[in-house]
Formats: sequence, structure tokens, C-alpha cells
Amino acid sequence: MKNLLYVMGLAVVLCSFNAKADTDGIVSALKKASADQLSSYFDNVIDIKLPGKEEIKSVGKNQATLTIKNFFDESKVSGFDITSQREMSGIMYITGKLKGDGKNYNITLLMKNKADKLSIITVRVN
Repeated sequence: MKNLLYVMGLAVVLCSFNAKADTDGIVSALKKASADQLSSYFDNVIDIKLPGKEEIKSVGKNQATLTIKNFFDESKVSGFDITSQREMSGIMYITGKLKGDGKNYNITLLMKNKADKLSIITVRVN
């Protein structure tokens, strides 16, 4: 019984380190405004909402990468400041400000654990 509790505790600790490493990579990609780096964390299909555009539901990873890259380029995104990061009911949230050319944007990323890795399932920018 003690061994079982030890193994379960170790698994929880190891999973939390993995999530931290994933969020660090996501934040780094946003700071660099690198859609290609960010896309390595996309789930197979994601939902995207960008300012002034209709929400795109269940878009594939490649199309999502192009959509985010176009937004970063058009808005001249040059940085990111994280404002909040939390987990609720198995979904992790990161919110912050994207720094654009003369305009800042609020961004929210929703992620879930999938195969011991965080996968972005929703990107919302306003």
C-alpha cells in the first residue's frame, strides 16, 4: 500500500513538471511571436477566435498555424506578457497581452493534457 501511494505521488510530481515545461515553451513562443513554435503545442483540431473575424471551429493544425502566423504578421506582434495561468477541471488556461504595433491584444489559450503533453485546444484573441 505504501509503495502504491509512493508511485502515485511520484507520477503526480512528474506530470506537473511536464506541464510546467510545456507552458514555458508556449509562453516563449508567444514572446517570440512564433506561430511555428506555438503550433507544436496545437491539438489535431483547435478553435480560433481573432479580432473582427468569425470564430473558426475545429480547424486542422496546419490551417491553424497559417491563421495564427497571418495574425501575428498583420498585427506586427512583437511580444507577450502573461497575466494569469491556472488549471480547472483538467483544463489549463493561460491569459496575457500580446504586444502589437501600437495596439495590444488580450489572448486566452485553453489546453488539455493529451499523452502527457499539454495540447492547445482553443486560441481566443480580442
